[in-house]
Parts: sequence; C-alpha cells; structure tokens
Amino acid sequence: MKLYEKLAAEMTEAVRRGVFAPGERIPSVRQASQQHGVSIKTVLHAYALLESLGIVETRPQSGYFVRDAVATAAALDRAATSAVTAISEPQRLTRQSTPQASPVAAAVDVSRLVLSTLRSIRAHDAVPFGSPYPDPSLFPWRRINQYANAIARRQASWNLIDDLPPGNPELIRQIARRYAENGVPVDPGEIVITLGATEAINLSLQAVAKPGDTVAVESPTYYAMLHAIERLGMRAIEVATHPVHGIDLDALARVIAGQKIAACMVMPNFQNPLGFQMPDARKQQLVELLGAHEIPVIENDVYQELYFGDTRPSTLKSFDTRGLVLHCASFSKSLTASYRIGWALPGRYRAQVEKLKFLNTLTTPSVPQVAVADYLRHDGYDRHLRHVRKVYRQQARIMTALVQRFFPAGTRMSTPQGGYVLWVELPERVDSMRLYQAALARSITVGPGMMFSTRNDFRHFIRLNYSYPWTPQTEAALKTLGELVTQMA
Repeated sequence: MKLYEKLAAEMTEAVRRGVFAPGERIPSVRQASQQHGVSIKTVLHAYALLESLGIVETRPQSGYFVRDAVATAAALDRAATSAVTAISEPQRLTRQSTPQASPVAAAVDVSRLVLSTLRSIRAHDAVPFGSPYPDPSLFPWRRINQYANAIARRQASWNLIDDLPPGNPELIRQIARRYAENGVPVDPGEIVITLGATEAINLSLQAVAKPGDTVAVESPTYYAMLHAIERLGMRAIEVATHPVHGIDLDALARVIAGQKIAACMVMPNFQNPLGFQMPDARKQQLVELLGAHEIPVIENDVYQELYFGDTRPSTLKSFDTRGLVLHCASFSKSLTASYRIGWALPGRYRAQVEKLKFLNTLTTPSVPQVAVADYLRHDGYDRHLRHVRKVYRQQARIMTALVQRFFPAGTRMSTPQGGYVLWVELPERVDSMRLYQAALARSITVGPGMMFSTRNDFRHFIRLNYSYPWTPQTEAALKTLGELVTQMA
C-alpha cells in the first residue's frame, strides 16, 4: 500500500468512528503533512482519494470538509469494499543496554515524603522549584470557567445518569478528534473519562494486576506511578532507564526472564523526572517485547502536548496490535489543572476499566467535561499550546544555563525534550534531603531524588520545576540553591 492510501485509510476510519462528524473540517494539507510526517504531495493524493470516494468535499478558501450525513454513510459503504485499509510499517533502531545487578522487587512507601514536600510548598509560600504542577497562570481558566458557568445555569437540574461512565460523548469525540488530528487514529468507543490521569493510572493498574503482584517501572520513575502500586498493595521492580533512550529493553527482558511480571508502567514521552522522548523504534520494540510475553503496559502520557519539537510524539498505543497498551492522559498539565479531566484508552481491558471507574468513583462530574469539550470545539487550543511550549522551552534553557553557572563542578543535568522539569545530579557528597531542609529554611523548595525510587539510588539528585515565570527573585533563589549545594559538596 502506498503512503497516500494508508493516510486515506486512517482518515476514512476516523470518519467512520465519528471522530470527524459530517460537516466538520478535517486537518489542513499542511497540518496533515506535519502530523503524519509525509509530504504535502502525499496528503494531496490522499485527500483527492477521499474526495473521489465521496467522503470529503473541497470548499474554496476553506479547506476539506466531511460531507453531509447521508452522503458520508453511502461513501463509507463504498470505501468498505475498496482497497483502502491501514497497515503498519516496522521501524528498527540499534538497542543500547546498561549492565546492572539484578533488580529486586520492593514494597513501596514514598507517599509520606511526597505529601510532606507538597505541603511545605503551600505552607511556606516558597519558590516552587519542587512543585510537580505547571504554572496555572498559563492556563485559559477564565474562558473555561465562563463555559462552566453558562452550562451550570443552563442545566440547573442535572441528571446523574448523564455523568455515568464512559463519560460525556462530545468530550470523548473531541479527545478522539485530537488524536486523529495528530496522526494517531483511536476508537472513541475505547475512551473512558476519569478524574485526571491519576485515576486513569490507578484504574488501569487495578484492571491488570492484583495485590502482591510485581510491576516493572522505570528508574527513576514518577512518584504517581509508585503511589498507584503502593495503594494497591503491589510490589515495584525498578529497571535501569537511559536519560535519552528510555527504559533499558535488555534489562527489562532479563527481569521478565527471571520472575513473573504482572504489568509494566512507563512514561515514554517527557518522562518525569528525566524529560526524555523515547525514540519511535524503541517504543515499538518495547510494545513487541511485552506483547510477546502477554504483559500489559500502562502508558502515562500526561505530558504529550508539551513537546519542544515540531510535531507531537508518537505513543506506545500507536504500536499496539494486541490491546495490551493502557494509554492514560489528561488536560491537567496542558489546559486546566482545577477540573481534573483525564482519560484512559485501555485496549482489551476497556470493559474492566469502565466497571472499576463506576465502582471506585461512580462518575466524573459533567459540567467540567462539557466545559472542556466546548473549549476544544470553539477556542484556540493549538494557539494556547504553542504559547505554553514556547514559554517552557525558553525557561528550560534559562534554568539549564543558570544551574551550570551557579552549581559546583560535578553537577550534571538532563536535557528535557518537553514538559517542565529538570533532573539534576549533584556531587555525591550532597544529600538531597539535607538540601531540601536547608533550602526550605530559605523559602525555596526542591524535589528530593528519593521520591522517585523505592531504593536509595538517587539520594544526591533533585528535580527542579521551570514552568513558573522567571523573575529576579527566582534567579536569586536558584543562586542561593547553588551556594547551598556548593557548601554541602
């Protein structure tokens, strides 16, 4: 199959599933070229094929639109018998491995440290280098609140039945459309709306493993993943993770060969705290490795929209052919943290996740769902994201330059490809918990490395947040932090 036929097949399936509704505009030729990584000529061929099949129509000076419902239904019937079907193309990359001692599964108990850290930020009104949250001033919260207030006035007596899983149909459609516009066709019927990505992760883990089971995680890993394991009475086994390439596939293969692994939990895009973007070929290899052993993988893709490159990165979900990838994401890091709207694409575990959602929290409130859906439908989400990405990219460069300037020799840093956190390795003599206490006394917070592991491997590491506005005060705080590190070193 030629590239333009593959693209036409994906767009046809998106229309069939209702991601692009009759009368709606599909991505422009330039957008589709960037999102799918193909030439403009390929997109024009694909759109011409869709037009010849009667699925879309051209409107002068406006672009390509899905035809009306009757015409579209007939066109989809014709397309079903045509040769327009999607295929996947394998990708390869030379694997790199890091030799290490055999890891051991461990009980998890990091929640108290994390909670203490978060409370200290609020109680001391400190410079929030230790915050896990993005700067809320970048979010269009006033606009979303306007939608929410209008919806609340319009729906004075809301029917609880409307809130039941899987969630608001229009929000589900907008999420599916968002994936399709970025070259990742998904089935809207697979999406389950949750209370943020945290609930999506918890429900997914609960669907694939039970108390006492062992779950493989990256090392270091985002502590929300460890919280989920701790909450459900499971054990974590940490796998060496490269700061550029992601989880060590050879090390993971050895772990799988040596003991029973119930599931794997990873963040392939802009992992917190390392900030890497796992290469596409390694994503595919990871999915294939786990698929060969029928091991489900929970993909935390909460930072998916905060990339610094030209195009949104691929997902593990896009390489999944067995339904073993449980993809979790949310709007909390990119649009609004206060409404806590997330979702799961749980593959073959979809029915179980929906049932667990009902049993655990019953519903996700409708007003926030509809407000976010209205914003996605009517406002400039892409324009908002371009601004956020530009700010984060600039502030990442500033913080990196100033850590190099103010911190002592022997300090090393990650190179974030997206997101808003920087992982810093300090000289080995520095204890990050002592640094945390000393900094807090000066109204500065940091994220101690111990929060990101069940072991003691990252005692001289810290995580820094660069999403907040860069001011003379924050620069002075980073200089003070560097002086503390120098004293301890």
